[in-house]
Amino acid sequence: MNLKNITVAGSGVLGSQIAFQTAYNGFNVNVYDINDEAINKAKERFSAFKEIYKRDMNATDQQIEDAYSRIAYYTDLQEAVKEADLVIEAVPETTEIKTAFYEKLASVAPEKTIFASNSSTLLPSQFAEVTGRPEKYLHLHFANEIWRNNTAEVMGHPGTDTEVFNTIVAFSEAIGMVALPVYKEQPGYVLNSLLVPLLTAAENLLVNEVATHETIDKAWMLGTGAPKGPFAMLDIIGINTPYYLSLAKAQAGDKDAAKVAKYLKEEFLDKGKMGKQNGKGFYNYPNPAFEDKDFLK
Repeated sequence: MNLKNITVAGSGVLGSQIAFQTAYNGFNVNVYDINDEAINKAKERFSAFKEIYKRDMNATDQQIEDAYSRIAYYTDLQEAVKEADLVIEAVPETTEIKTAFYEKLASVAPEKTIFASNSSTLLPSQFAEVTGRPEKYLHLHFANEIWRNNTAEVMGHPGTDTEVFNTIVAFSEAIGMVALPVYKEQPGYVLNSLLVPLLTAAENLLVNEVATHETIDKAWMLGTGAPKGPFAMLDIIGINTPYYLSLAKAQAGDKDAAKVAKYLKEEFLDKGKMGKQNGKGFYNYPNPAFEDKDFLK
């Protein structure tokens, strides 16, 4: 594996996590986003990682400072990728935005650069041609809170070069992940093929007024022994992602998804409730109700 310089495009919840985890494990990381406002928000996220990594990873001050020293920030894509061995794309989960990004990226990235998308639901073959380098394109999907839930699903398309695939598997392991090779295109990979039906069922139960989000979470936690219920998971993911996924299904004619998208927009996004990232979602943070010792009584 000969990857040293990594560019992470998109500095939202997961993009910022990917960037910091990569820098923490010794790689040079350029963080790209569309404007200074987005970059400033990213810097706020990065500042929070200091205590998180100390708490969860037993990181030393020196390890944290070394990680910060390997990170640079850009709003100019050409500058952000000019030395990149690998670009990890973490832009919003819509076909239009990703297509436009890859069209621009293809025109400025060096020939050597591998492109990897962190897309959670879309397929590599949907974007392979627009990247201009289909043999060097694949998907690399991380679970949220990647320093703890350390999985990296690697999924190519039929035209992905085997050596590129193996290189990204090795890279995933090098940044502390458990690499999960996915050998055939599958919407949702392995993890989301299991998780999304659960979250969708929970959302439908809620918007159809079958039960409250607390009751639904209690049912899942008590019935399976899971430490979190589906709405706690949605808060961690961030409300934007399930909204966009529901909206895409709604636009394809799914009436249940349309109800969920409307609910998430009106009750959460329009009110500035983004999930755990800003302290307001289905639960309030810190100290959400589901962590209370009496929640399951």
